[in-house]
Amino acid sequence: MTKKVLVATLILILLAGVVTATVVLFLFPYEPTEPPVVDETGATEEGQETVVEANNQFAFDLYKQLSKNEEGNIFYSPYSISAALAMTYEGAKGETAEEIQSVFHFPETNILRPNFAAIYNEINEENKEHELKTGNALWIQHDFPLLEEYIERVENYYGGKAALLDFVSAVEQSRQTINSFIEEQTNGKIEDLIPAGCLNDMTRLVLTNAIYFKGTWQWQFDEDDTREGIFRISDTETVKTPMMHMNPEDVDLNYARTEGLQILELPYKGDKISMLILLPEESLEAIEPALTAEKIEEYKSQMRPTELSSVSLPPFEFDTKYFMSNVLSDLGMPTAFLGDADFSGITGRKDLFISEVIHQAYVNVDEEGTEAAAATAVVMELSMAPMNVFRADHPFIFIIQEKDSGNILFLGRVTNPTE
Repeated sequence: MTKKVLVATLILILLAGVVTATVVLFLFPYEPTEPPVVDETGATEEGQETVVEANNQFAFDLYKQLSKNEEGNIFYSPYSISAALAMTYEGAKGETAEEIQSVFHFPETNILRPNFAAIYNEINEENKEHELKTGNALWIQHDFPLLEEYIERVENYYGGKAALLDFVSAVEQSRQTINSFIEEQTNGKIEDLIPAGCLNDMTRLVLTNAIYFKGTWQWQFDEDDTREGIFRISDTETVKTPMMHMNPEDVDLNYARTEGLQILELPYKGDKISMLILLPEESLEAIEPALTAEKIEEYKSQMRPTELSSVSLPPFEFDTKYFMSNVLSDLGMPTAFLGDADFSGITGRKDLFISEVIHQAYVNVDEEGTEAAAATAVVMELSMAPMNVFRADHPFIFIIQEKDSGNILFLGRVTNPTE
């Protein structure tokens, strides 16, 4: 059987070949709250550490990139973004693959695949003390040819089961199907991940990841102790906000005080998940330049069980959304977003490029614990290769001229076509 198969044909065969494509369209790839188990054969403790280190390195690379332009709160899931791009990387070749590998620090695929799978399975292990789930999916134009081996790799190692949609004739219904799946995966916390207008009749593949966490503090804050306090935004600006208080008597919390910084670890019930808080003595600007995965490990090595007289923390709840094509390009993978990107490992041809990477996240921290969710979508479009592609999807200058003489009649710049 040819390696290049229509996804519609492949899935229809799995469904006994007796249903029509229109029946298959718009179904979820699996029950959103029950992600499949993947193949971690060959995983090792050392290999998992390598994959974790790669994810953590990307986490702080991204933080520095986002903090250049983001003045307010920042929140994201590096795991979610890495998972979505790992599936994308599986189909990349040449310079495109090299750039993605460099940005995400992925190890060789023989290490990445089984060990990413082991981490995925561990995240999805049932735990009575907290909720933690992650899941991946491939959303494919029903009549678009993908390589069978690509589909198998993504499903076997990442749990990315395939579902058929119709981006050409029913783009809005396709968008709503993906968003509904993500919403169910995240317990309703990530809504409308893919906004209207982001998909079009050139969309051929969308890869998604979602992750959801809900845990209660091992030592909870008493709501009766929460009272109004002052939060110092800068040297000249403060705001009033509720502050949670804890007097952890007879409890040793993991803590360190270094020059210019306090570090505190607050565990959740079950003692498998915790929150690490880095509190500078002065301002974030004093510690951000040196913040790396290696630096965090250095800080953690200095932490010791410590009896604290009190702990105060503001409750907070917010959500974020990032359109990451420019961010990831600036980090070092611009080729994936160009018409000459090489994702021939997906289709056997250089006919796809990434039009957008969308990431949305939510967090709520209160006296009881923490709820957090995030989702990532990698949107891939038909690139029309080998034709040259002109895509005016960023600021540009335009000139209206007399063609023969070159006399400029009008000149303008478009930075935001919606204004």
